[in-house]
Amino acid sequence: MVKSVLKLAREFHVRSYDALVTHTSIVFIRYIMLSVAARRNTDPRTIGELFYACYDEIQDITLMEALTLLLELLKSTIKQVLVLSEEKVKELLFYFVNSLPAWLKEKMLLLNCES
Repeated sequence: MVKSVLKLAREFHVRSYDALVTHTSIVFIRYIMLSVAARRNTDPRTIGELFYACYDEIQDITLMEALTLLLELLKSTIKQVLVLSEEKVKELLFYFVNSLPAWLKEKMLLLNCES
């Protein structure tokens, strides 16, 4: 099927290297054009500006914000699942932070100082 669509079977008979490279390039360009046409016909994201009108990018959060969210989630999960006191939760978080790599530990300690 691909040979007939891209006309690879009987379209070209030359022994020159330059001509073969040129023919191969033309075949690849045909394939790319067919792929683009197929995508436009099947992919709903390419229906004009509709996709872009409905698509709002989520703002990137900083590493510090992500770490804060993760620590708060970890803290609340420990409280709910293990039913521990605030003191024990802080102790667990302290051990958790101390077991992290140095570069991440610095960030976590900065978070502790801020909160």
